[in-house]
Amino acid sequence: MKFIRMAVGFLIFVGALFLAFGTYLYFHQTKLVFYPSREMVMTPDELNLTHREVFIEVEHEEKIHGWYFPAAEPTSRTILFCHGNAGNISRRIYTAQFLCELGVNVLLFDYRGYGLSDGTPSEHGAYADAIAAYDWLVDDREVPPAHVFIFGRSLGGAVAVETASRVTCGGVIVESSFTSAPDLGQQMFPWYPVRLLARYQFDTASKIGSLKCPVLVTHSPEDQLIPYAMGRTLYERASEPKQFIDLSGDHNDRGYYDNEQYIRGLRVFLGLQ
Repeated sequence: MKFIRMAVGFLIFVGALFLAFGTYLYFHQTKLVFYPSREMVMTPDELNLTHREVFIEVEHEEKIHGWYFPAAEPTSRTILFCHGNAGNISRRIYTAQFLCELGVNVLLFDYRGYGLSDGTPSEHGAYADAIAAYDWLVDDREVPPAHVFIFGRSLGGAVAVETASRVTCGGVIVESSFTSAPDLGQQMFPWYPVRLLARYQFDTASKIGSLKCPVLVTHSPEDQLIPYAMGRTLYERASEPKQFIDLSGDHNDRGYYDNEQYIRGLRVFLGLQ
């Protein structure tokens, strides 16, 4: 009888921990999905980059912040860059510099709750912010829609695909991204029914096949955060015309910026050669 009581007590303890973890996961998902920072760690001036600071209205008395970088040579081809879930655009300035050197204009923008943008982050808000940034390019900068390329990295890949499903664009680049938030959560906690608790979807896998524009998917086999297999799944589900480029290094490594295959692939996709 003593053994049975101990076994029952142990099961109750494990069950309580299981329930407590699920409760925490459900009510703290926003903090698990979004890691915004208000601190601007650097500015374009520190790299002597020509830029224009912009504040784009997204809701009544609510604006998002961004930097627009013109290419060295005049061009209408422009990248709308949707960043990942952590930090803010001040950590993506080197990305803007790299892309401008390819020969395109770049708009970096922060989702609500990030950097100098107003509000608080949400899935719906991130989508709306990207649409507002796209509208600014088309309306204020008068960029032809077919010359706007939407580039999303990590979480931004989901934002880019959603945006491309709503607007006309020249193409979408999905870099180091996941199939859906529940899929990634299940990958991180395979022993827990994460899908049943998911309040955020970011379901790129179900949307990417319906895009009417060219798609470029890039991912590294060495990515320790988002499995390479997810990048391959996104590529397989995308409709033609589509391309895939293997990256190198872990999720936040950018050593492939010196990779000629990557640079050539981007230039071809962007119609620069």
